[in-house]
Amino acid sequence: MKLTRKAKIGLLFIGAERFCPLGQGTHDGTYLERKEKEYQDYINKIKEYGEIVHNGMVYTRQQAEDTLRLFNQNDVDCVVAIFMSWAEDYAWISFLKEIPNDLPLMLASVVRDEINIQDTNDENQFIDFLSAGALVGFLEASGSVKRFKKEKVQIEIGTLDVIAEKIKVFSSASKARAILRKTNISLLSCYNEAMYSTYVDPYNVYMKIGARLKFLSVADLAEEVSNIPDSHTNSVIEELSNKYKISQSVDPEKFFASVRATLAMEKLAADADTDLLVLNDIDTTLFKHIGLRPGFTPCDPKNETVTVPEGDIGGGLAVYILKILSGSHANFIEPFYINKTTNTFAAGHAGPNDYTEKSENVIIARDERFAKSKWKYAGAPFAWYVFPEGEKTMLHISEENGRMKLVATLVECLSTKHYLASYSHADFTHKTLNLEELFKKIASAGVNQHFGITSGNLLDELELFAKIMDFDFYRIDS
Repeated sequence: MKLTRKAKIGLLFIGAERFCPLGQGTHDGTYLERKEKEYQDYINKIKEYGEIVHNGMVYTRQQAEDTLRLFNQNDVDCVVAIFMSWAEDYAWISFLKEIPNDLPLMLASVVRDEINIQDTNDENQFIDFLSAGALVGFLEASGSVKRFKKEKVQIEIGTLDVIAEKIKVFSSASKARAILRKTNISLLSCYNEAMYSTYVDPYNVYMKIGARLKFLSVADLAEEVSNIPDSHTNSVIEELSNKYKISQSVDPEKFFASVRATLAMEKLAADADTDLLVLNDIDTTLFKHIGLRPGFTPCDPKNETVTVPEGDIGGGLAVYILKILSGSHANFIEPFYINKTTNTFAAGHAGPNDYTEKSENVIIARDERFAKSKWKYAGAPFAWYVFPEGEKTMLHISEENGRMKLVATLVECLSTKHYLASYSHADFTHKTLNLEELFKKIASAGVNQHFGITSGNLLDELELFAKIMDFDFYRIDS
């Protein structure tokens, strides 16, 4: 699954058939010629944000139906409809009648930056008056949206720059929905019985999110471990050793075992066509048969499979969705404690975490948390990572009474040294709230301890994504 692909946007431009020949011989040409130029300008602007699918200007019912077929053939993530002026009803009504109810749809109106109509006795200005009437078509179209009971249509109006930015957010959220509907989640091997609060209904995962949930076994993982060639393991160890700093406490035999188990886990996930791997990495069955928790996924930075710990599908979805929306790296965290003196909180997590964004932030180190345990490879090393500094979107996902819930805020990740052994981590703060206020608001929404983070501000995208998916959304930004 290509998570970082561009959004695929279906553009529907509707104009007035009866206006098309008007304006022959005028300075700016006919209505048809003006609309052809105008819609091309729109495409040039909007294509900065996604892959555009369009069928030119639409004036007739047949053209509307042809355009919808084109959208279906190209499996667009969303449709944006723009009325270029007043238009006959039949094209829009035909389109609304046939478009799938669950395909995200935006009805938008572009407001010109300036209007220079002074005297419509001048034919050129009169045609410009007809051409400028996008507001007429927009208002006309809105009534049909309601009459066809298209309740989730996104309505926007503004200049081309404003609308293009709205389309960017809308198409990004729609892309996340489309990818989720084709996602395979694999749970290895079970929910975490110590954390019932993280459980989600597998049926709802399919019905309400669209992803397919598979269950992988530790027995199959153990078999894969035995099939990994020593030469492959050693070559990956060499790559890791050349790229990252290695702590002196690392045991070479346990380093080998951890890398080999990681490669086996990635092979098992790949064979199951997995996009999101949820590993119960504190399962005693895993330690009994494997002797450790695999510590180096992703071994290959080009591997886009998202892997998260502790059997938390909601937490995994938070990381996965952030990766889709940001097109970048995302990490799994839980907030540990608040340092009241500095108004910071420490957060991170043991177990698998994407460490490939910034190599200088990685130390290959012994897993101190399990170093004194009874398991065969106790203290086997992992990629100990400090998250890069900067603004982060922090997202929680869980289930409440059959509905999925998103809780999101912005935090600032601070420059942090390696100081929490066994946990990939960093120190964070909030720009506007003291941390007691922040976590009171988060807890009031009702969460568990797991969150995803990624760089940048994605609150608008997440809010729109929740609306498209019919999820509950709590935005905490002040």
